[in-house]
Amino acid sequence: MGPRIRNGTLWLRRFAGTTPGVVAVVVVVSVVLCLLAGFASASQLSGKSERRDVALERTEPLAFAAQRLYVALSAADASAATAFLAPGVEGPALRKQYQQSLADAAAALSEATAGVSDEETRQIVARIAADLPAYTGLVETARANNRQGFPVGSSYLRAASEVMQKSLLPNAERLTASRFAAVHEDQKAIAALPGVSIVLIALVLLTCVVGSWILLQRTNRMANLGVLAAAGAAALALLWAVVATSVAADAMDTGAQDRFETLAKARISAQQARTEETLQLITRGDIAAGEENYNKYATELRDRIGAVVGPESVAAQELTKWTAGHRAQIAAYQAANYPAALEQAIGTGPASSATQFAALDRSLNDNLTQARRDLRDGLRTAGTALILSPLGTLALLVLAAAAVVAGVWPRLKEFL
Repeated sequence: MGPRIRNGTLWLRRFAGTTPGVVAVVVVVSVVLCLLAGFASASQLSGKSERRDVALERTEPLAFAAQRLYVALSAADASAATAFLAPGVEGPALRKQYQQSLADAAAALSEATAGVSDEETRQIVARIAADLPAYTGLVETARANNRQGFPVGSSYLRAASEVMQKSLLPNAERLTASRFAAVHEDQKAIAALPGVSIVLIALVLLTCVVGSWILLQRTNRMANLGVLAAAGAAALALLWAVVATSVAADAMDTGAQDRFETLAKARISAQQARTEETLQLITRGDIAAGEENYNKYATELRDRIGAVVGPESVAAQELTKWTAGHRAQIAAYQAANYPAALEQAIGTGPASSATQFAALDRSLNDNLTQARRDLRDGLRTAGTALILSPLGTLALLVLAAAAVVAGVWPRLKEFL
């Protein structure tokens, strides 16, 4: 068996040095590279399409649900404080608003963490799941004491708000940040050029050039139509892969993702500022710390609105009105007119802070919904640009392999 193998090896070496052997090597190398490039292109481009589907059907909805979780938790805290500030027994509308915010938070938490398996998210969910009952328990204790006229109720509400501000909301913010980061990663993966495919197709083109030169030296033929056709098909496949990816990248490069994320953060800042605004009136003491926090969140909110929708937008105008209402509330409080400050904070009049904040939140939500729609439209357009590219590039490179065989085989037969 050993001598046979050695003899076969020697024969192959001698054959590879002959003209038909060299031509056969050109054919084999060209066909193998064409097929490798074809399957690599199909795999990479179909992977981009699948990543687009994941972003559209899972990653982006999870990011949207995560920001809704934060907003719902903040709204629940603000509603609890508003209900506590309301004179007498809280009305059913305030109670319903608080319960609805908690229900929204539970639904958003379920949506934002559906199917996740990473350790960081599991820890975040565990902390939120543990702290939410503690928060609601403190709120109910504060509510019970307040109904009986016990001043200790404000301490329980402050403790509940600390659980919200120091644990629930930071964890919800981390979850939101991780979800938006996942959307960014999906977009980067979709927009990135298929490097492996480009390199392999470039090798196919190089092989066609080298093969044409070898055929010229060995057969004295100026050009081989099959090799030229293969080079044309490979060049077209390369152009298709690059153009499809570039069009997909341009479809997503509209700033919708940044607007979406910035508006989500703006809405969160608005909720944080509203919570500080209501909590200032609960302790009836020094409001310097609360006012500092309010101004910080209001500044963040103003900057984010200006960066996304402009300083002359409806949202910016609503923010100006709400800020003016807040100043009226602070002025009444500092003048020792607590009833007027309370009415300004939670009243139902058109100039009250509660009414102005509701208008601002609606405007922010409308802008957020539009930004989300633009983001999803961009993802859909990217998917349309990529939809035929896997099959198309594969077909072109298989055609290139067939063209090499069809073009070189007649020359090979001349020596056999």
